Amino acid sequence: MHEKFTKPYDSASTEDRIYETWERSGYFNPDNLPKDHKTPFTIIMPPPNANGNLHVGHSLFITIEDLIIRYKRMRGYKTLWIPGADHAGFETQIVYERKLEKEGRSRFKMDPKDLYKEIYDFTIENKGNMENQIRKMGASCDWSREKFTLDADVIKKVQQTFKKMFDDGLIYRGNRMVNWCTKHQTSLSDVETETKEMTDKLYYMKYGPLVVATVRPETMFGDVAVAVNPTDERYKNLIGKTITAQTPIGDMQLIVVGDDIVEKEFGTGALKITPAHDKNDFELAQRHNLPSVEVIDRYGRLTEKTGKYKGLKIAEARKQVITDLETMGLIEKIEDYVHLVPTCYKCNTVIEPRQLPQWYVKMKTLAETALKAVEDGKITFYPDNYRKIFNYWMSNTIDWNISRQIVWGIPIPAKICTVCDHGFPDLENVIAKCPKCGGEIVTDTDTFDTWFSSGQWPLITLGFPDGNDFKTFYPTDVMETGYDLIFKWIPRMVIFGLYLAKEIPFKDVYMHGLVNDARGKKMSKSKGNVINPLDMTTKYGTDALRIALVVGNPPGSDTALSENKIKGYKNFANKLWNITRFILENTDGTDFSNQLKLNEVDTALIKSLEDTTKIVTANIEKYRMDLAAEILYHYIWHDVADKVLEESKLILNGTDKQIKESRQHALYKILLTSLKLLHPFMPFITEEIWGSVPDGYMKKNNTLIIEPWPIS
Repeated sequence: MHEKFTKPYDSASTEDRIYETWERSGYFNPDNLPKDHKTPFTIIMPPPNANGNLHVGHSLFITIEDLIIRYKRMRGYKTLWIPGADHAGFETQIVYERKLEKEGRSRFKMDPKDLYKEIYDFTIENKGNMENQIRKMGASCDWSREKFTLDADVIKKVQQTFKKMFDDGLIYRGNRMVNWCTKHQTSLSDVETETKEMTDKLYYMKYGPLVVATVRPETMFGDVAVAVNPTDERYKNLIGKTITAQTPIGDMQLIVVGDDIVEKEFGTGALKITPAHDKNDFELAQRHNLPSVEVIDRYGRLTEKTGKYKGLKIAEARKQVITDLETMGLIEKIEDYVHLVPTCYKCNTVIEPRQLPQWYVKMKTLAETALKAVEDGKITFYPDNYRKIFNYWMSNTIDWNISRQIVWGIPIPAKICTVCDHGFPDLENVIAKCPKCGGEIVTDTDTFDTWFSSGQWPLITLGFPDGNDFKTFYPTDVMETGYDLIFKWIPRMVIFGLYLAKEIPFKDVYMHGLVNDARGKKMSKSKGNVINPLDMTTKYGTDALRIALVVGNPPGSDTALSENKIKGYKNFANKLWNITRFILENTDGTDFSNQLKLNEVDTALIKSLEDTTKIVTANIEKYRMDLAAEILYHYIWHDVADKVLEESKLILNGTDKQIKESRQHALYKILLTSLKLLHPFMPFITEEIWGSVPDGYMKKNNTLIIEPWPIS
């Protein structure tokens, strides 16, 4: 028996060495797998944001995906798991802005090229750190195929897609209402906003013969009409007429329009219409051919059109406007009003709707195609309730704003005419005049929404359209990701896969939930309840963290994680080590070259092992890795350690050679099969033990990573 088993298992001195052995073997690369690994099986790693260290949520997805890949590799598949990193556009720029703020600098005072270079260097450094951390988690991905969303070929492909969609009539430039973050100075898509319940004041303001109710009196200077419901008997005689409304800076002439969008029961049933600062008002104005007057600028300050209020921020302007209106006797009443308000998902700033020219993707036809693919059963969701969420999202989609007013990202390769505002792609940057009117053109300085590039990720990583990997490994088998991306990422990948490749990008979608603290509360630095995965792997070993993340964590559910839980699975690793020591001590010198016919008692033990193998396998196939892990834990600790080994002590110390030899062969099979079953969950300790187990009829390879799964 190896001397190392006389000492406790030491993960710190084992894991780096084992990972280096795996990498040297070349088996992470499907091209190097044994020839009997023929059927492709592919997972594309959701690229972590290359702007910081891995957190426990990253550890969860790495564990789940690596578990699946290791299992499929042992089942004889030609497995490919492609790693990557995401430049993460808006999110990374925010991270870097915080760094600048600490240094007393601002991106708005920097040359865009200098800012881009600084963020690039920052991101590349973090990317390297992050990839080493992924290795620490035991990820058996093919690093030779690693991709970054700002690789030159990625940028080229994304920009070509933009041109193709424009030529196909699926992308257009429109002057529409956008979600504007006044802090970060960029537009955001609807999925990048968070709706929060707020209590504001509802002001009843006298507008000539009418009283209107609003939470935004400061926008009154941009009002162009008052809208009422056309069936409202109170106001039918005013529809089509012009009324005079007093304001602190002079009178306004407003037309009264009838529109079904107005709810008779809200406020007074009469609404002030400010097309430049409200999405619903903008759409109403489009229907009634009303003008648009911007009175709040990009920084959330009132413009020169507001007279004495020019330069005031929204909150201060609201106070002063109300004070002045009360002095003029134009406030009828004020009451509390609870409503839902969209905010920036990163800084919680209240979104300021603005009318801006932006690039949009027409979503209706694309969404219908994606919806049909799911309805036809081409994509399966785990758990199934996310299929319904996907279908709802695709059935109620709106055109997608892909323009971002930030430096960090893939540039939109387009020109804009300063005369007619016509926008058009220019991939080679050679067009000098507007092809529509011959007017002067300028280069678009916007970048793509990060989801426009990451939505093409399965295609780009596999070398669409002509790459050998694309021909071999597309469509991929599983897209495993967090359930929060059912709105943001999953639909875009399906859409791009069907649009560009005419085929779904993946067959199964596995949604994992959040990793919360021991009490089920969200982890946050301010609460002091964050579990750092790197600290846990250093303290207890990677295997302990991995299996702790899996047990009790079914698909689509949040999971509670505590240090005590991880420590408990460190004890399980030690138990496996001790089981191995006992079996090796008591089988030393035994010839396992041929399978021995076992006695009735030991045959029953192997039957229990085989039953466990079948149940574990069936659960992994159904993506119930949580149940598989729990079954293995109880089998190894309670059946093998507590019962089988205890019973074996008398047999192995007895004088009956045949009974003893039968038990030795049974223990050998139990150990090797258990190592195989546990390997996807706890790869480091199982690989370390595997190298010390004597060769025999059950051991086909020197490395466990390509050992056949113990069931065909």
